[in-house]
Amino acid sequence: MDLGARIAWDDTVLPFQLDASDIRGRVARLDGTLERVLAQHDYPPAIEALVAETALLAALIGPTVKLRWKLSLQIRGDGPARIIAADYYAPEADGEPARIRAWASYDPARLDPAGEGFGQIGKGYFAILIDQGEGTTPYQGITPLSGGSLSTCAETYFAQSEQLPTRFALSFGRSRLVGGAEQWRAGGVMIQSMPKAGMGVAAAEGSGDNGLLHHRDLLDGEEGENWSRANILLDTVEPLELVGPQVHPTDLLVRLFHEDGPRIFPAHPVAFGCSCGEDKVRQSLSIYSAKDIRHMTTPQGVVTADCQFCGAHYEFDPTTLGFEATSPAGAGASV
Repeated sequence: MDLGARIAWDDTVLPFQLDASDIRGRVARLDGTLERVLAQHDYPPAIEALVAETALLAALIGPTVKLRWKLSLQIRGDGPARIIAADYYAPEADGEPARIRAWASYDPARLDPAGEGFGQIGKGYFAILIDQGEGTTPYQGITPLSGGSLSTCAETYFAQSEQLPTRFALSFGRSRLVGGAEQWRAGGVMIQSMPKAGMGVAAAEGSGDNGLLHHRDLLDGEEGENWSRANILLDTVEPLELVGPQVHPTDLLVRLFHEDGPRIFPAHPVAFGCSCGEDKVRQSLSIYSAKDIRHMTTPQGVVTADCQFCGAHYEFDPTTLGFEATSPAGAGASV
């Protein structure tokens, strides 16, 4: 197998459906995209792993929504890993890639850099926000942090907030192709029972942590059997099958679900991308008075702003900012 064939699936999301089980899903592979996301910051290993997992979840969850603009994942806790966030931007036109960016905030003094990441988030919540653009009201769904990973939190979110049985199998980390440099790779499979009319919750209290709904609480009868079988099969997947590049996603689906008739849909690309810009920074500062702007001004006589996601640096003349601006907007220097 030549290198081109092996990496053809990198930075793609492949939708599929199991016709015999009424289950849909996606396979995602992130390679250069994840490397770009993490290259923007010098995160310790514990934070890198959390950002990688969140970016991969965004790649898998984003296409499940009929999205016109942006889906965001936000994880906030009271531990040293305070915020992990990722944005998935829908493709702007057919054939163009979806864009992903991710970022984290943490307390270096409290963090165990080499320790397990999820336990360092502490108590908090997992949120999905959907913004369909100008003229629409953003949607936000929140569930408490539960289980032992961000993927388990995402499963709880879909069970609790959407009443959709959902499972994730994820793998991510640094790897090296023969003759190549070490870099980040990630891969995952998401499966979800297709919603049906009249589908409801089987129990008032779930079997998950603190009575939260678990994906197995939502189905019974033949649908429950189909879902259980798909979960058993998904549990057999190996980490190297998820991240590739030797195993193609199509081959993986056939190995896992061949008896359920996997039907493959066209894959679509993903890429690193950020929506920041001078105009957006100016807009965010437009709510401040001239007094507020003076407090933001550096000794060098400029107001600076840095994008948390891509690291872009902006500098502005303070007289052009805020609702009391005395000079017309000039060209902010982006470094």
